[in-house]
Amino acid sequence: QVQLVESGGGLVQAGGSLRLSCAASGRTISIYTMGWFRQAPGKEREFVAAIAWSGGRIYYANSVKGRFTISRDKAKNTVYLQMNSLNPEDTAVYYCARGSTGWSIQPRDFGSWGQGTQVTVSS
Repeated sequence: QVQLVESGGGLVQAGGSLRLSCAASGRTISIYTMGWFRQAPGKEREFVAAIAWSGGRIYYANSVKGRFTISRDKAKNTVYLQMNSLNPEDTAVYYCARGSTGWSIQPRDFGSWGQGTQVTVSS
């Protein structure tokens, strides 16, 4: 079983940046699609970004495209989410998740989830 631990969240002003990290332990994540999701208060969890195991395929939600960058370091068993030009609508708990060995961004195909890290963007 893999354990995922997110870090890097915090409070930032609008226009600022944060870099989230997702460290995996227990099992390698190098052969899996990895994703970031977020959940704002009173809203459903939504997809943010995903990266294929090879790193050759990446997909972003329209709301973050051009501002967020997902990457992975297989040697460190870690996935990152660089978030730039943050705005208050990005305020949410951000979750890292392990997907399948194939390509899918459907939440049902992500079987292991971290506990989340809070990102708060002030106006």
